[in-house]
Amino acid sequence: MYAIIEACGKQYKVTEGDVVFFEKLDAEEGKTVTFDNIVLVSDDKNIQVGNPYVEGIKVEGKVVSHGKGKKILVFKYKAKKNYRRTQGHRQPYTKVEITGIKMPAAKKESTTVAAK
Repeated sequence: MYAIIEACGKQYKVTEGDVVFFEKLDAEEGKTVTFDNIVLVSDDKNIQVGNPYVEGIKVEGKVVSHGKGKKILVFKYKAKKNYRRTQGHRQPYTKVEITGIKMPAAKKESTTVAAK
């Protein structure tokens, strides 16, 4: 079973047990995070596609850690003007372990016998 979720302006394909790096989330380490914007859910038998989101399904994850990514260098210059600027950037991230994909509880069909 897998799901495609929308978080931090991006879409991620997740399954139970995956470790995913999101952009910085406002959650403490060890806390549970719930993602409600589910674009697609697939199990072995069928696929549910949302319009725009699938209703009643949630993906839960546990925040493992926070950190910063590798440094990238941003270099600006203007030709023939002796203008050069170098700037570094490290994007903060949140490491989340997906603990489960929660499906809505199946409604029990009640069988009633109609007396004639």
